[in-house]
Amino acid sequence: MASSTDRLRQISDAVREAGRMGVAELAELTGASEMTIRRDLEALADQGALERYRGGARSLLLRGEEPPFALRAQDGIEAKRRIAAEVAGLIADGESVVIDSGTTCLEVARALEQCRLTVMPLSLHAVNALTGAPQLTLLVPGGRPRPGELALTGPLTEASLAALRFDTAVIGCCGLNATHGLTAYDLDDAAVKRAAIASARRVIAVADAPKLSRTALAFVAPAAALHAVVTDEAAAQDETDALSAAGVTVRKV
Repeated sequence: MASSTDRLRQISDAVREAGRMGVAELAELTGASEMTIRRDLEALADQGALERYRGGARSLLLRGEEPPFALRAQDGIEAKRRIAAEVAGLIADGESVVIDSGTTCLEVARALEQCRLTVMPLSLHAVNALTGAPQLTLLVPGGRPRPGELALTGPLTEASLAALRFDTAVIGCCGLNATHGLTAYDLDDAAVKRAAIASARRVIAVADAPKLSRTALAFVAPAAALHAVVTDEAAAQDETDALSAAGVTVRKV
């Protein structure tokens, strides 16, 4: 049987795809008991991923919308931590680094906490994680935090990025492949990612395996704009081969 985190994601995806599903259907789908499914639906309702009704649940997310941060934060957490550790190993002491928003980038921020760096995080989650880090010089951009996500967006964020030049940009994504490049769900978020890429000498994209088979609405940059992609060992070989053929260094961890 899948872990509770994997099961929550499976239920959320299934309800979003179908629009609504009953408890019995979800129990059959996941192999869990109906009592477990009811507890899972309550947890997902608390996270804003769906709405409960007697005997089932209906989705609050449309296709193509990003699941809530709280749901994504624990999804594939071990893979995200391996990715973060790999990225930390690519960054040398003394570098200036801009760290994008998102759950994988939050793990990157945590992995850099003990390094001697200048860091500008693009989300309040990462700002909070790095506040008080003894060896870091922390730069906080302006901008408007997106509710829940706490990603900083808007002209103040873009102006903060335009005023600086970083050694490395660590960029998250909602989708990434050689054909459609790096994509995001939110248009304002895509604009900030483009500004971060433009401000950096080197660009490292971080993406857990499911994102390499996904394309979101807002185009950010072609794959060729990336110097490296760090993903997990479950990433499809044909996807990583296509990125390598586009000139991107791919690291699977």
